[in-house]
Amino acid sequence: MTIAPSEPSTQSEAARVAPERAPLVVLVGNPNVGKTTLYNHLTGERARIGNYPGVTVERRSGRLKLADGRKLEIVDVPGAYSLSARSAEEQIALEAVLGLDENPRPNLAVVVVDAGQLTRNLYLVLQLAELGVPLVMALNMMDEVADNPPSAAALERLFGIPVVPTNGRLGTGLDELKAAVARTLEAPKPPRVQVAYPRELIADADRVAEALPRAWRSTVERDRTLALWALASIDDTDELTNVGPELRERCEDVRRTASGRDIDREIVAARYALIDAAIPELYARVERHPPKRRASERVDRLLLHPVGGFAIFLCLMLIVFQALFSWSDPAISLIEDVMGVFSAGASAVLPEGLLRELVTDGVIGGVGNVVVFLPQILLLFFFIGLLEDSGYMARVAFLMDRVLKALGLHGRAFVPMLSGFACAVPAILATRTMEQKRDRLLTMLVIPLMTCSARLPVYTLIIAALFPPTRAFGWLPVQALLMVAMYAFAIVTTLAVAGVLGRTVVRGRRVPLILELPPYRMPSLRTTLRMMGERSFVFLKEAGTVILACTIVLWALLAFPRTPDASVAPAKAAIHADAGKTPPTVVATEAELAERRIENSYGGRLGKALEPVLAPLGFDWKLGIGIIGAFAAREVFVSTLGLVYGAGDVDDEALPLRQKLRQETLDGRPRYTPLVGLSLLVFFALSCQCMSTLAVVRRETKTWKWPVFMFAYMTALAYGASFLVYQGGRLLGFS
Repeated sequence: MTIAPSEPSTQSEAARVAPERAPLVVLVGNPNVGKTTLYNHLTGERARIGNYPGVTVERRSGRLKLADGRKLEIVDVPGAYSLSARSAEEQIALEAVLGLDENPRPNLAVVVVDAGQLTRNLYLVLQLAELGVPLVMALNMMDEVADNPPSAAALERLFGIPVVPTNGRLGTGLDELKAAVARTLEAPKPPRVQVAYPRELIADADRVAEALPRAWRSTVERDRTLALWALASIDDTDELTNVGPELRERCEDVRRTASGRDIDREIVAARYALIDAAIPELYARVERHPPKRRASERVDRLLLHPVGGFAIFLCLMLIVFQALFSWSDPAISLIEDVMGVFSAGASAVLPEGLLRELVTDGVIGGVGNVVVFLPQILLLFFFIGLLEDSGYMARVAFLMDRVLKALGLHGRAFVPMLSGFACAVPAILATRTMEQKRDRLLTMLVIPLMTCSARLPVYTLIIAALFPPTRAFGWLPVQALLMVAMYAFAIVTTLAVAGVLGRTVVRGRRVPLILELPPYRMPSLRTTLRMMGERSFVFLKEAGTVILACTIVLWALLAFPRTPDASVAPAKAAIHADAGKTPPTVVATEAELAERRIENSYGGRLGKALEPVLAPLGFDWKLGIGIIGAFAAREVFVSTLGLVYGAGDVDDEALPLRQKLRQETLDGRPRYTPLVGLSLLVFFALSCQCMSTLAVVRRETKTWKWPVFMFAYMTALAYGASFLVYQGGRLLGFS
């Protein structure tokens, strides 16, 4: 890591640093202070927001046009409680604010502060002020403290920086914030703040300052501040690079000679002493416990109860998944009918041959069988968005810490795990909010076990096709109960695997959970609907690109070689003769010929080759083809089966795929039973069939060792569990 020279003190000097760029403004702040909401307002972008910490895990950049016509580049960095660089998001924030590691040095930092959590938020402001970074403070969420707001004027006197009250949710105060940014860019001034550190700590900082690289040096005060940063950040657990061996050795030497003193505590205590002393000057009245926090605590007593909290969570999930089936079924049927019309229209327009088969079976049949599940995915994200925005999801993470603690995993890991319900790729990126490398790696290895939205079409197809819509105990819907069971199974399996891996492959010490519980808020319907729109766009984009490409390849594997009917008919007739059903001279039916053609195709031969391996799980060669296709993306399993059964259509009216699976027979009995369906559900719940997930793990770990290990252990786990389910069910007399 390299650090830029000291910040320019004038606008002309800043212009000489980067004359080719627009002025750069970074947006920093604690997690969950509304920073990304302000970013969206200022830039007009639609970055994801949520009412829990850790939503932003990477830098994002946009443009802001000021009233005088100037354009600024705005960078939103991950939320950080401090600049100690103990976690990935803190390191990203530090690099963005100070221009480290080849990042451009910003002209200004807008620090966003939660007006309702002022004491904790001002710690980061104080660190930035000590470093001499030009600052503007956005005093956000003022609507939540309207009865006793902090004084912006008092904050300006405390730090010597402009302070602008804002409300990111309503977009108020933005014009004033832009004006303050414009004024500060015109005449940047370093903040004024002086922390009374103990004499021993100052002596330690001066010793470390002597080992600072020459490029870091500036004023005595700034050198001392950088030395304190080094003392708080550089130890045997950090992941800082290129800080230089001399500086690292000096920090270690100072810590060794501290003779029982806690240097970290001394630094933090001195800063909080200044903040605590200033609090009475910032409020008209100082309240020990604001009323809104008391109300939140009363609700939390119920939602965070060790037994009642879990019961409420399970009941909510049952309601959500029952709604997924009952509310989405009309929309699914409508899409199926529309796809049927498209397929019939294409058949009527296109001449018989390969092109018509490609369009009807490959494109419309394959992709259409995936698109029909869009209503369920939208409903799922609607409910998740409401739960996130209300603040409930952070409570679930806190609730799960009690379980994760016993398994040696950090409670903060459940926040990325919750993101895994949407997609494993951003969930793996969200592990950057965790401080310890060991915790990040362990969480990455188990996140793909969470039930992502890509599994939802597979689950829905199997449950709707093979499990009747009956009710258990007269009132519990079996299909919704089974869907809840699959999500619960994923959570339990994830925790169990984390416990095993955390004690074997990825050993290490566990650090305590520090997770902010945000206040309860009325969910924003606009935000939730926007997230649904974004997710539907991503889903349809994938359906029109990745899934379409995979479907066309699989269609080709199932369509070639083009075996003449005459060569497959005798084989089918011979089978009938062996069974004593018909004389060998009888010609096979059209449906039998279609199935035989698929068996003779390249894809059919591959499925037949895998059938002996998959037979102990209850799977035949057709399901084997679907499993092969699912390695590209899990949803491709549905489109692959659509191809397999679409190629066998001989009726004028094509049936929905779920009905075809339900009607499939073997020797007069159903080919796919509920036991086969349960085995298939378990297999897909545990297998790692997602190339994108493996790729992002490779990118985050910078080695192929862990993606290969992940694929191997998940495949073995999926096969073993599916084998136990199917063979155990047969031993118990289930079909």
